[in-house]
Amino acid sequence: MNPLNHVAIIMDGNGRWGLKHKKSRNLGHQAGLNTVEKIIKESIKHKIKYLTLFAFSSENWKRPKREISYLFLLLENFLKKNIKDLNRNKIKLRFIGKKKIYPKLDKLLRNSEKETRYNNRIQINLALNYGSKNEIINSLKLIIKKKLNINETNISNNLYTKNIPDPDLLIRTGDTKRLSNFLLWQLSYTEIFFEKKLWPDFNEIDYLKILNKYKKIKRNFGNI
Repeated sequence: MNPLNHVAIIMDGNGRWGLKHKKSRNLGHQAGLNTVEKIIKESIKHKIKYLTLFAFSSENWKRPKREISYLFLLLENFLKKNIKDLNRNKIKLRFIGKKKIYPKLDKLLRNSEKETRYNNRIQINLALNYGSKNEIINSLKLIIKKKLNINETNISNNLYTKNIPDPDLLIRTGDTKRLSNFLLWQLSYTEIFFEKKLWPDFNEIDYLKILNKYKKIKRNFGNI
């Protein structure tokens, strides 16, 4: 049975769900937040140490300003409301991506990381303003600046995900089969599951089915 240490999720389908059910993309994002809370609880239950969630890509800035503002307001309110619960449940937060979004949220992100830095039950990595190609380019620039050799170890050590093990499992909801510039370096040997359900409809039973399927996969990592 395969050990499962790190799950990454592309939470796709919020906007489509909102248009389908409430005729509002924003209400779909609100519904998606409820799913996030369920999956975090289920991950803790199964002793998964790292959960990485793709929340906002560097390409998502092309979306309507009203939707972008609502997304960040949801995050801001969630952190303000739940930081005490996160600490009580020993949940560590880490944000990966370019951290310059807007000053008020940037400060809240820094403070949330600082307040939860000693927690060790599970680490939630939230990919915000994140693009994997830019991440790799940034890593190479840092290597050159530090006058290091360009090799796999040094590239990994200068990514946003430094000190985070590569994902064992990637789940993408929303019936879309692509990686969308997410963790391209880190996913080289990750098992990938594409789920038809939109993110707000994804539930604990769906998650458990995928976890169980993953555990039965024969992982060779290039061997026979």
